[in-house]
Amino acid sequence: MPGYLTKQEDIAVDGVASLTIRSLLDRNQFADPLGIAERLGISSASWSLFGLLWPSGHSLAARMALRPVRAGERILELGCGLALASLVAHRRGADITASDRHPLADGFLLENLRLNELPPMKYRHGDWVLADPVDPAAHDLDAAASVTGRFDLLIGSDLLYDRDASAALAGFIGRHAMAQAEVWIIDPDRDNRAVFNRLMLALGFERREERLDRVASAGVLAYKGRALLYQRGGL
Repeated sequence: MPGYLTKQEDIAVDGVASLTIRSLLDRNQFADPLGIAERLGISSASWSLFGLLWPSGHSLAARMALRPVRAGERILELGCGLALASLVAHRRGADITASDRHPLADGFLLENLRLNELPPMKYRHGDWVLADPVDPAAHDLDAAASVTGRFDLLIGSDLLYDRDASAALAGFIGRHAMAQAEVWIIDPDRDNRAVFNRLMLALGFERREERLDRVASAGVLAYKGRALLYQRGGL
């Protein structure tokens, strides 16, 4: 690929067949020749983060592998990055839309769908970080439309990276969650979840948590984190 290097590997997720995933070679990759990412507020230091597989994202994919597929349920993944959880749900037949703010996220998703011989799936530009949402077409984002409508389940991993992001994320969820809805956030014990919990409570969501800690084993890194599970409307 022009400007950056990639790798390809088979990723095992319990409950489903392994997925072949193209990702960036490492977090030192960067390519923004037209300044599209910069105009979206994505710095060179954070540019590569979308294109790597993270432990929290793997944990989210594992949960989606076990969730029953429900007729008529609409699911949205926020900050999908390489969209491992979305790919798992899509392979199982769920109606899921992947979303991210990075200008290359949809291209990597298309390639990973091809590598796994999966049919097309929905992708939308989803940016809750900027105070003023952008028009994707104005930033050459392959005409990827912004997230619209409301969803029954919203999922994401490692999204609570600072206080401002937590507040913006809650606002985004408030605009796109059904009156009866669930929200799953896999969080690696960031310090901002207390703020986010209060904001979600104000939106009418009850919360429960599950620890996801695991010790290191052959081929598996240690992980400390939790699933933040919110529910509204007596599902």
